Amino acid sequence: MTTLYDVPADDLIEAVADRLADDGDVEAPDWIEFTTTGVGRELPPEQEDFWATRTASLLRKIAVDGPVGVGALATEYGSTKGGSNRYQVRPPSQTDGSRKIIRTALQQLEDADYLQTEGNDGRVVTADGRQLLDEVADDVLEELDRPELERYA
Repeated sequence: MTTLYDVPADDLIEAVADRLADDGDVEAPDWIEFTTTGVGRELPPEQEDFWATRTASLLRKIAVDGPVGVGALATEYGSTKGGSNRYQVRPPSQTDGSRKIIRTALQQLEDADYLQTEGNDGRVVTADGRQLLDEVADDVLEELDRPELERYA
C-alpha cells in the first residue's frame, strides 16, 4: 500500500489540489484576490490554482505533523521581511502567514470531512482525509513509475 510518505511532496500536493478542485470540496472565497498571504507580502498570490494548492498543502502538512493549530501553521507558511533591499539597515525578521487564509481553508477541509478538531490540540486528519492522500499518492506513484517502465520495455 502506498502512503503519502512514498511520493515527493510537490507532486502529491499538485495531484491532491487537482482532486480537491475537481470534486468541488474546496472553493476559493471571493476575497482571496484582494488579500495577501502574510504581513511580509505586498501583492496577492498570482497563481490561478492558489487556493486548491494551499488547501492541499495544509492537508498534507497536518497529516504529517498533526495535531497542528492555526498559529503553528501561520508560522510555517510565513516569510522573512526586511533586510532584502540593500538600502535597508534593519536585519530581516520572520513574519507569520495569513491566519485568515489558513483558518478558512481548514474550515473547508473540515466541512469536506478530511479534518477534525481534536480538543485544544489542533486539527488532525480523519480516515477519509488519510484515504484521499493515500489514493492520490498511489496514482502519483504509478505516474512516476511509468516512464521508467517504458524506457526498459
